[in-house]
Amino acid sequence: MSLFDEEPRRKIIHDIGQDLSLLSVAELDERIALLRSEITRLEEERSRKGDSKVAAEALFR
Repeated sequence: MSLFDEEPRRKIIHDIGQDLSLLSVAELDERIALLRSEITRLEEERSRKGDSKVAAEALFR
């Protein structure tokens, strides 16, 4: 099997507020999964920053 036999994987990009009427159910599912993983990533970062803030505040008390 050659590298050229496989279709290149396209990067899914979602713009907030974009028209969804032209997307298939599968594309909508992909976007939902993408956005859920991004929400998880954002929540984890917020938690890390919150932990750092609490540690810094404790240091200066």
